[in-house]
Amino acid sequence: MNNKRRTFLKKMSMAGAASAIVPAALANADQKSMVKLKRTSEVPADQELKIALIGAGIMGSQDMNTALKHDNVSIVAVCDLYDGRLDDAKEKWGQHLFLTKDYKEILNRKDIDAVLIGTPDHWHKQISIDAMKAGKHVYCEKPMVHSVDEGKDVIDAWKKSGKIMMVGSQGISSLGNEKAKELLAEGVIGDINYAEGFWARHSPPGAWQYNVPADGTPETVDWERYISNTTDRPFDPLRFFRWRNYLDYGTGMSGDLFVHLFTSLHFITNSLGPNKVSAMGGLRYWKDGREVPDVLLGMFQYPDSEQHPGFNLSLRCNFVDGTSGSTYLKIVGSKGSMDVKWDEVVVKTNKQTSSDDPFLEAQAKMSGEVSDRKKILPPNEVVYKVEPGYKGAHYDHFGNFFRAIRENGQVEENPVFAFRAAAPALLCNDSYFQDEFIKWDPVNMKLV
Repeated sequence: MNNKRRTFLKKMSMAGAASAIVPAALANADQKSMVKLKRTSEVPADQELKIALIGAGIMGSQDMNTALKHDNVSIVAVCDLYDGRLDDAKEKWGQHLFLTKDYKEILNRKDIDAVLIGTPDHWHKQISIDAMKAGKHVYCEKPMVHSVDEGKDVIDAWKKSGKIMMVGSQGISSLGNEKAKELLAEGVIGDINYAEGFWARHSPPGAWQYNVPADGTPETVDWERYISNTTDRPFDPLRFFRWRNYLDYGTGMSGDLFVHLFTSLHFITNSLGPNKVSAMGGLRYWKDGREVPDVLLGMFQYPDSEQHPGFNLSLRCNFVDGTSGSTYLKIVGSKGSMDVKWDEVVVKTNKQTSSDDPFLEAQAKMSGEVSDRKKILPPNEVVYKVEPGYKGAHYDHFGNFFRAIRENGQVEENPVFAFRAAAPALLCNDSYFQDEFIKWDPVNMKLV
């Protein structure tokens, strides 16, 4: 055996399992299995921002409540098509509010810097475009559009406007997503080859059986305005208050929940998206007249790209699940895996030997250079968890939006990024209802 090979074998046997193959991010954990994630201090909010809410339902109201937790942000106006929500807005946010059922009256006001759009999905495109044309910055709930053929129009309007537009898949601004992105780039789990995500619920509100108020009638709801850009139908309170169940207004489980998982995955991996989409599922439990499944499985193929090697993605959504509310994104690589949540990342490595080469191990034993003495190994599982007092991804997402407005900066989830996350989710619906594979060009963002 030559001297170089003998020296190499000796080094391998003495180095021990972890020091040879465990990435620095794990080795530097000081042998602890828990690492705290923390957010740096915020930039002072010197410029006052006046905002308005268009669509004051469940998510719109949550968005506004979160936005108002930030310094120097105030609410000026609210638009909704139901009288009850307009009345509630004054109770929650003040008697000074300007209230309307016509969103264009909001856009015509000169005292509004930005609008938050929390309407049903079928209004996202038009209100976003009209708002940017009116000189307003836009925060629009996910998915950005109701169908893939709407994406280009929103992107074009945004590029022409010079305004900030951010879409509300809040996990992209979480400490968990940021840490997972860093760990993947450092090679902690090697090259990605597979990912999976799961979202489970089992409750009437979780399955979109939202409360239908007793006074939700044609006298208190502007039904004609609500359906003016879609199919003409007689007034139906379920289609208004439980809109996610119907294809004219919502985008099903994938548009509501898969889009969050796509957003996180694409942010962490820098991916532009899959090139093949397929879906299966069914209506198994919530048989309340809805038009969309309550169990949905999606399979997606991601091609080799400059950003990452090719990999496969599996997504599941189940509204008939006794685990009630569990969700995760798992990213699997050649050296291990990461379980990613918005406030936690769990890294698991799959090797703890100095070498997986049988020849090298045999040669080391023959040379007598392998010691039977046990070694200290770093953990093969490390949990990164947020510090107490973390304000959450939702808060940070709005912080990024307001900072970009004040500094004339950029946001990560702009319309291009948001469309690349929305498109495969919407195509998952198309695959389910058309019962076929769908090919997508993630670079040029168009159907093949």
